[in-house]
Amino acid sequence: MQKDPEKEYQKLLVAEAELEKRLNDRPETAVVLGSGLGGFAEDFPLKIPYTEIPWLKPSTVSGHEGAFAFGEIGGKKVLAMTGRVHYYEGYSAAEVVRPVRLAAMLGIKKLILTNVSGGINPDLPIGSPVMISGHIACLVPSPLRGENADELGVRFPDMSEVYSFRFRETAKRIYKEHGSEYREGVYLQAPGPQYETPEEISAFRIWGADMVGMSTAIEAVAAKHAGMEIAGVSLIANAAAGLSDKKLSHEEVKAAAASGAVRFNALVTELIKRI
Repeated sequence: MQKDPEKEYQKLLVAEAELEKRLNDRPETAVVLGSGLGGFAEDFPLKIPYTEIPWLKPSTVSGHEGAFAFGEIGGKKVLAMTGRVHYYEGYSAAEVVRPVRLAAMLGIKKLILTNVSGGINPDLPIGSPVMISGHIACLVPSPLRGENADELGVRFPDMSEVYSFRFRETAKRIYKEHGSEYREGVYLQAPGPQYETPEEISAFRIWGADMVGMSTAIEAVAAKHAGMEIAGVSLIANAAAGLSDKKLSHEEVKAAAASGAVRFNALVTELIKRI
């Protein structure tokens, strides 16, 4: 049975009212922090667990705190989502994207989505933050499936430029100033929670994917539907299945996030200041 769009929107209105009541100011930019990257917002003074907001789901995955954090970076007011919920946790696509939709309903127009991914393209070094230029999301359900709630966005949103060219050009200048080589690529969201087989990775490479993970793309679809301008940053944690002799593990993903945190935080901080 399809979800009732009016019922979903009513849930979002209840959640928005509670979140807005808890915030002491109006954020300008939202950031979703992927596995092990929640430390970016550790100094933000206000934390609101998802479990304290009606209709939001808790994160059940290690490395995902599952909370809103509110603070300032370079004079910009920022709402960070320290961890996310995933489709593979048993949640629906609509439940997964509720935090992003709440950000849009608060009037936030700029969104930075981050994740830690497996590298398919061998030109993407492990530990490097890569800007997402586009995504492949056809392996997971669309959060827009079912009747459309017009308050959230149009029935058939254009997806020809999900990840803002303007934001990527800004990131390119930041890389250059920091003496780093700019890299961008296509991200593919797999359903998970199992890691991909070598055969799947071979197929994804033929499709044009440069990196693979289990999040982000459906959040980007919901954000684009809501009219947000989006940047995507993926930290390459490891070579994808079949491209190295190492077995994949979530501990390796978190360790890669920790080791790449300095470069990642510097890029995202500068992005927030300039976009």
